[in-house]
Amino acid sequence: MQSVTLLAVSKTFAPQAVRAAFAAGERRFGENYVQEGVAKIAALADLRSQIEWHLIGPVQSNKTRVVAEQFDWVHTVDRLRIAQRLSEHRPAHLPPLQLCLQVNISGEASKSGLLPAEVGAVAHAVAALPRLRLRGLMAIPDPRDEFDAQRAPHRRLRDLLERLRSEGLALDTLSIGMSADLEAAILEGATIVRVGSAIFGERLRLKQAMPSSS
Repeated sequence: MQSVTLLAVSKTFAPQAVRAAFAAGERRFGENYVQEGVAKIAALADLRSQIEWHLIGPVQSNKTRVVAEQFDWVHTVDRLRIAQRLSEHRPAHLPPLQLCLQVNISGEASKSGLLPAEVGAVAHAVAALPRLRLRGLMAIPDPRDEFDAQRAPHRRLRDLLERLRSEGLALDTLSIGMSADLEAAILEGATIVRVGSAIFGERLRLKQAMPSSS
């Protein structure tokens, strides 16, 4: 069985909670909001060389510079232009920014992500960009209660990754699975699972979790 990396989703939790998780051995943290993530990175600057920061929320065009400068991974690239801007803004002295393409694997109108038919062309173009490393695919499938129904979209994403590998792309990452569908995701090949409340406890409202900027 493949190894599975636990990504602690720390959105809305204060820097102190991240520090406590770090003390317990966690080293990879996922943030959904750029501004909140950057604030935590600054608050935990003394741990920066030991923490791997992942952006798992949307990337807006006007935030690509700060994302490229501050984060280690981005899981949610859904347009070639976003990847191009991240490549342009990634500082040369930093290691390549690790990327996953977000796929709308369930075809939901409300979800961000590339449609499966679009992924191949974008993946090959992103893989050729400097200062980036395309690692794999990410998805947030439509929630399902039935176990086999949970497995189906994860299997489709895995099959898509295998197709890209057969086309010569050196990909090794499936970022799928959260608390509700963790087991199904792992059985279908997840290499990164995103877990929040099971690590940090009940999720707080953002205003409670982060100090005011005023």
